[in-house]
Amino acid sequence: MWPVIPALPPMPKVAASTLLRPPGAVAEQEFLALCVQCGQCAHTCPYGAISMTGDTHTGRHTPVVDPRVVPCWLCMKCPPQCPAGALDGKVTQPAKAHMGRAVILKDRCHNYTGGIMCWTCYDRCPLRGTAIILQAGLTPTITDACVGCGVCEYVCPVRGVVTVARGNSHGR
Repeated sequence: MWPVIPALPPMPKVAASTLLRPPGAVAEQEFLALCVQCGQCAHTCPYGAISMTGDTHTGRHTPVVDPRVVPCWLCMKCPPQCPAGALDGKVTQPAKAHMGRAVILKDRCHNYTGGIMCWTCYDRCPLRGTAIILQAGLTPTITDACVGCGVCEYVCPVRGVVTVARGNSHGR
């Protein structure tokens, strides 16, 4: 018999300053100044991970990634498509994406709550073995090599991972 997993509360909504930007995005204030809202990055993304979202304060539609919907799979096709420099076109390596950082919620993750060994986040991480390692060969641990793509958040069966945007207290 499978263990009963209690219903989890909904994930909190993120503030505009904590939006997860596509790979290669410059610092948020500079990003907002440079982005011309053309949507080229969203159009280029083969996974549909980038959407154009409206900022209720400015009415601007800027690109964001919501890993709960579709994570960034680090194909790195979007940075070179940005005509305005809001995404650094020289960023072509997944390890340089620097979108943010994943955080394991130890009160939700199977490996920390006991009883079930789950390595879904580790197995699916595009930077497996560097961004996520298995501590003592058993427990997934996020390292400084994490770029915040959100794949681990997307695949976690108990929403035990959140991706924090760069510039937030836990992101870079």
